[in-house]
This record gives sequence, structure tokens and C-alpha cells, in this order.
Amino acid sequence: MAIHFTDRGKGFPIVFLHGFCETHEVWRAVLPHLQQSWRVLAADLPGFGKSNVSVPPSSLDEVAETVIQWLHALNIRKCIMFGHSLGGYVTLAIAGKSPDVLSAFGLIHSTAYADSEEKKANRNRVIDFVKQHGVNPFVETFIPPLFADQRHILVSETVNLAKTTPPETLLAYTAAMRDRPDRISVLTGFQGKILLLAGAEDRLIPVESIKEQAQLCRLPVVAVLEGVAHMGMLERETETVRVLKSFLENGTDNPRQTA
Repeated sequence: MAIHFTDRGKGFPIVFLHGFCETHEVWRAVLPHLQQSWRVLAADLPGFGKSNVSVPPSSLDEVAETVIQWLHALNIRKCIMFGHSLGGYVTLAIAGKSPDVLSAFGLIHSTAYADSEEKKANRNRVIDFVKQHGVNPFVETFIPPLFADQRHILVSETVNLAKTTPPETLLAYTAAMRDRPDRISVLTGFQGKILLLAGAEDRLIPVESIKEQAQLCRLPVVAVLEGVAHMGMLERETETVRVLKSFLENGTDNPRQTA
């Protein structure tokens, strides 16, 4: 299966994975700030955007394996990966399967914890709702609360992007997220630096949970964005870029590209 992606800049590869009901487009404003110093790739996960699939993946481990094969096809043996929400779950699965491919990684509004029973029940309700009513009514209520300010100029654009999600993709990934295992052992075992970026107003991934997980990492870097819920790269583009640049420039083994 072909992964659709953008590939810009030169230097050490930095890979971006998007979240649920998103595409690589959510990173559109961030990438130009990094591509002068690094090779920056942003992918559509299988089933989203232009990464079309005949059968959606049945697990996040399957998605991770597809991404690993994509990296190998590009001859990328080592990279830094940033994953937003669902993309963070996939990043953790990759770190568990093939830790050597990641020199460092970042969880952007994401978590290594498995779903609680309450969250699993909510995923089941989403599946039932989408089966009955379709994608559009779901994303119209799902997306706005991901922003601290639901009147943010990018809310409607993000809703429209989410509406392009095929129903079979939405259903498959909802089940895959519900059934994903706890990945705390990945945090405790990973040898490189891990960025944990949180939004101060994120109700899905609370700051307290992020700080708790940071204590389990060997080399954690924690960043909390004020006035941000779950969409920091859209809500606070400048601050998000600053955090990512700082992480990339300080304490990793992969210095920026110089002219």
C-alpha cells in the first residue's frame, strides 16, 4: 500500500504523523519553519487523506508496520518522529517494534496509557453513532471541543478536513484505538529523548497525566502550552514550532543542517 506524504528540505529526517480524522495537512503551517534545517516528511496514515486502502487496518501495530515499511522504502534508517494524538499511538507502536529507527520521538497531545473502561465504552458509542448517522454529524460535534476556543478561525477548516474521512476508516481506527495496549514499557525502555507536549486545557490528555508519564522516561522533555486544548499546532503555531525546534536543536544526536 502506498503512503501519501510530503517531503521537503535536507538533512536529518523528521517525520510527522497526524491524529484521528486528520491528514498531513494539520502540520502545514509548522513544516516550513523546520524544512530549512531538516528533511521534513509528513504522511497520511493508511486510510486517511490520499493514503487509500481497500481494507482499513485492524490494529495500530498493523499501521506501525506499514509506516516502518514506508520508511525502509525511502531508505530512512533513523529519524525523529512526532505524532499527534492517534499519530502518537502509532509512534509508540513503532518505538516498541523497531526502536532503532527512532533516535528520539515526540508525543503531541498523546499518551502511552491504554484506554480506560470509560473511554472504551465511549469508543463503542462512537462506532454505533457513526454506523447509524455517518461521519459528518460525528465530526461536527467531535472537532470543536478539541480547541480551547471553539470560535478559533481554524475550527471550521478542521471540521471540513475531518469530513473527508471514509466511514470505514473512522470505524476501524476507533476500534484500533480502543483495543491498543498500554505502551508504558516503551517509555521506560526507550534510550533517547522523548518530548511530551501537552495543552493546559486539554480534556482528553490532561497535563497531570503527561507529567506522570514523563517521570517514567529516561530522558523526558515536557512542554505545556497555555491557552491550548488538543490542537497545539493549530491553536498556537508559533509556540509549537518553538518547542519542536528546541527539542530538535538541544540534546539530540542529530544537529540541524547547515549551509
